[in-house]
Amino acid sequence: MWWMFSLLAALSAAVVVTLSKVGVKNIEASVAFAVQSVLIVAVAWGVVAWQGHLGQVAQIDRRTWLFLVAAGVITCLSSLFSFQALKLGLASRTSSFDKISLVFSILLAVFFLKEKVTWQVVVGAVLMAGGAVLIAFTRSND
Repeated sequence: MWWMFSLLAALSAAVVVTLSKVGVKNIEASVAFAVQSVLIVAVAWGVVAWQGHLGQVAQIDRRTWLFLVAAGVITCLSSLFSFQALKLGLASRTSSFDKISLVFSILLAVFFLKEKVTWQVVVGAVLMAGGAVLIAFTRSND
């Protein structure tokens, strides 16, 4: 079941890149991100309320808050960087190169979460990284 949500996330991300590229065309990347962030906050808290999970907020321990806040700050930085890349580059190239995050995610999972990886994961990561670099830095025909 997890793969279905991952696939939906990937499809959603592709649509976001396309819409954001058009949206960032005539405004600063940080303004575009700020507009989207307001909507993200409203929808996220709306879903939490709709699912009846608002009470869980009071149960979050200090360590979990620390990790969630740190992840939130990094998410903001990642989004700001992505919007700036979209402002400056082609959507197909910036979104492809952004996928090198897969390699970083695997490395962080191995070193910090002590996850084990197989040779298939390593080969897949190398192929995906190679493909991202190939797409991002291929000369255009125009």
